Amino acid sequence: MEIHIENLSKNYGSQKAVDGITFDVRPGEVLGFLGPNGAGKSTTMKMITGYLSIGEGDVSVGGKSVREYGDELKRHIGYLPENNPLYLDMPVIDYLEFCGALQGMSPGSVQQRLKEMIRVCGLNAEKHKKIGELSKGFRQRVGLAQAMIHDPEILVLDEPTTGLDPNQIVEIRNLIRELGKEKTVVLSTHILPEVEATCDRILIINKGKIVANGTADTLRKQATGQEVIRLKIEDARVEEVIEALRKMPTVDTIEVIDKERNRLEVQSRTGLSSTREIFHLCVQKGWILSELTPLETRLEDIFRNLTTN
Repeated sequence: MEIHIENLSKNYGSQKAVDGITFDVRPGEVLGFLGPNGAGKSTTMKMITGYLSIGEGDVSVGGKSVREYGDELKRHIGYLPENNPLYLDMPVIDYLEFCGALQGMSPGSVQQRLKEMIRVCGLNAEKHKKIGELSKGFRQRVGLAQAMIHDPEILVLDEPTTGLDPNQIVEIRNLIRELGKEKTVVLSTHILPEVEATCDRILIINKGKIVANGTADTLRKQATGQEVIRLKIEDARVEEVIEALRKMPTVDTIEVIDKERNRLEVQSRTGLSSTREIFHLCVQKGWILSELTPLETRLEDIFRNLTTN
């Protein structure tokens, strides 16, 4: 099912949490929804799921407005909130059966999906324990299981890997990627490498407005105005190398990364490349060029540039 958001806004008193945003999420797509704290991510996700009333604009799911068909559409949406509210006194199995019943599932279908969720979310050893006895990581797995128990077409996951150890994070990432092949997934996270590993497209929101929308490669191309090269030159003093590089018309800045090993980071002027000139310089000087690596713009840098203005 496709999600379409049109001019969506939400105010809390005089504060505009979400400010007229418009975007789509296609079936079979995992959308990474990023932004600093207070940017409006969780508010937007709650309006998509119908857990928070829409201020202005509209959200449609599968062509139906959440305003008009909110209760009906909830059956097609699995939602994992950021704070993952759970009934701590309930055993895991009882809680997931309860969640399935709330979604209108028959007892037979609940039992079938329950076994699948226990397996997929790695809860077999913990399934008879009370939720309050579980570690934070296993509680997060229970939250994921309840979001998926009714096999929804849409998954809205707010910080799904919070509290998981590195092995569990990899498992959940793989699970989300698999789910994304057949479901529509909106994923919010602060872990930027997780976005690149999991998401097909990235949407960055800041102060309630969309400031970037595209794949990681697209965002890099849009952000990369200057070439950055890491290089290591042997058989030369670092001061001599820097002096020669500064004379190049293509070079903008030079940073010493490791003086002992003559490793430098060179940033070219906007729209220019220095790789060929550096190679020719080393040939002329008889220096050994043992490293010449173009550096990609990091997603962290793009995020920071877009959200600190």
